[in-house]
Amino acid sequence: MKIMWESWQFWALLSAAFAALTAIFAKVGIENINSDFATLIRTCVILLVLGGIVAATGQFQPLDSISSKTYVFLVLSGLATGASWIAYFRALKIGQAAQVAPVDKLSVVLVAIFGVVFLGEKLSLPNWLGVALIMAGAVLVAWR
Repeated sequence: MKIMWESWQFWALLSAAFAALTAIFAKVGIENINSDFATLIRTCVILLVLGGIVAATGQFQPLDSISSKTYVFLVLSGLATGASWIAYFRALKIGQAAQVAPVDKLSVVLVAIFGVVFLGEKLSLPNWLGVALIMAGAVLVAWR
């Protein structure tokens, strides 16, 4: 049996719990501030926390040990993350958290599709059914 800390399921559930708190905290936090500036503050906090974690755990790697392909895709990922956060905070500023967050989670559906198309991953019929149910659930929760 895997130790809980080494289980992807544990970390995925923890991620979901923190993502839920992110929506709630952000909705309250952006009440009287521009959403882009709020995103900048959030990003600075993340940078400081991750810097502390990497320093405390000795996980820093020499920059020249990282391949150019890795840099390209991490930069692209960072740009996509930034765009996602900006769009998410703007949506939260305008809409209700209980509607915005489920629509944001349509990313799960897109990841499944992109994983198959671009990464050659395989999904079974029950997997596709789950993807369809996530999509249907997000639409129903956002429905007015």
